[in-house]
Amino acid sequence: MARILSVDLGERRVGLALSDSDGTVATGLPTLTVTGMRDAVRRVADEAVARGAERIVVGLPLALSGAEGPAAERAREFRRRLLEMVRVPVDLWDERLTTAEASRALRGTRAARDRSRGAADEGAAVLILQAYLDAARAKREREGGEVE
Repeated sequence: MARILSVDLGERRVGLALSDSDGTVATGLPTLTVTGMRDAVRRVADEAVARGAERIVVGLPLALSGAEGPAAERAREFRRRLLEMVRVPVDLWDERLTTAEASRALRGTRAARDRSRGAADEGAAVLILQAYLDAARAKREREGGEVE
């Protein structure tokens, strides 16, 4: 399996994570501070190239009901613009609760005190990617083949 870059898109910060070459483990990368959509797209595209990513997974923030709101529309627009800049597949992945889960995990830890607010965004990107990798592995096991 190829390296996969995941993105937790925020208005000011973009959390990133990268898979290992076996597609089993997600590792957080430094969070990007961005000035807007154009900057976020350019910087994520640059990271994908620099890290040798062969696929990008963008978190899709849905409501608990599954409904899409403004943040989901923003993620879809980000994906559309990113596809114009990269030559790799860009998938959307349901990210319900990942940022909240990452923040909860950091609460009270030394990382919470020592690192910027970007730690939760990085953690969310790791959770998004790990869920994606686990689902891909489960699909391969069920079907006995590779996941695209």
